[in-house]
Amino acid sequence: MTLSIRNQLPGTVTTVTQGEAMATVRIRLDGGQDLTAAITLDAVEDLGLSEGTPVRALVKSTEVSLATAPVHGVSIRNQLPGTVTAVATGAAMATVKVAVEGGELTSAITADSATELALTAGTPVVALIKSTEVSLALATT
Repeated sequence: MTLSIRNQLPGTVTTVTQGEAMATVRIRLDGGQDLTAAITLDAVEDLGLSEGTPVRALVKSTEVSLATAPVHGVSIRNQLPGTVTAVATGAAMATVKVAVEGGELTSAITADSATELALTAGTPVVALIKSTEVSLALATT
């Protein structure tokens, strides 16, 4: 299956914490970082997720925010450090490619934000992703 979602990070499920209707799934990415996904219990069951399950974390580029330093006092759990590798700026939007351990993320942000953050190749950043914006797919071999 080919997807339009650019951000597809491989990893392995480390824990599944079930609630009433939703679960948090903790993933150890191949680059060593931890990522949390909040998905429905139905999805956990349909995918057969448990500790050790290989998965791909999928995140739309519009759901990846960028900061120039770690952010404290915020509910966003997923904060992946990286380095900007490329910036393509249009009239309204910018696409920013970020190298993270074990892969690459693409972030679609406003052109104004890219300018205000002075993003250029080599700029250290932190990619911020809400756990509710992380989808999971079983890894294909």
